[in-house]
Amino acid sequence: MTTPTDSRLSWSTPTAAIVACGIGGLALAVAAVVSNDPPAKLLIGLAAAGVLFLAFMGARQRPRLAIEPGEPAQLVVRGLTGPQRYTADQVMRARVVHYRRLGRRLPMLEMDVDHDGAEKLLIFGRWDLGTRPEEVLDTLRTYLTAK
Repeated sequence: MTTPTDSRLSWSTPTAAIVACGIGGLALAVAAVVSNDPPAKLLIGLAAAGVLFLAFMGARQRPRLAIEPGEPAQLVVRGLTGPQRYTADQVMRARVVHYRRLGRRLPMLEMDVDHDGAEKLLIFGRWDLGTRPEEVLDTLRTYLTAK
């Protein structure tokens, strides 16, 4: 299993964001331990667990999306269960769609892929990619259409 060395061919959550989540989760865990109020301990402890889980998954899924050049080029998507590989022929559609979130329109990269004979929808935001989804789409089109 090779990992692309060119940073333009792999995208993931920024390291600083993962470290910030980890530090925030540890701070919440300390606050839960020192709290004297049992309901507060529970709620702060749950928040700490959630933020630490977010940091863990962000670190485990690096890089979240990558292109392995070669014949044929492969798209590698890392998730909870590990990496999944797709060839250019398995990518049925890739596009950027703008969703409304908190009063703003945020771009998301949507890809429909053929996953073991079934269509699967993959959605990536800026948190997953660490950059603008439009830039990633341009690179995907360049590498996956060059057969």
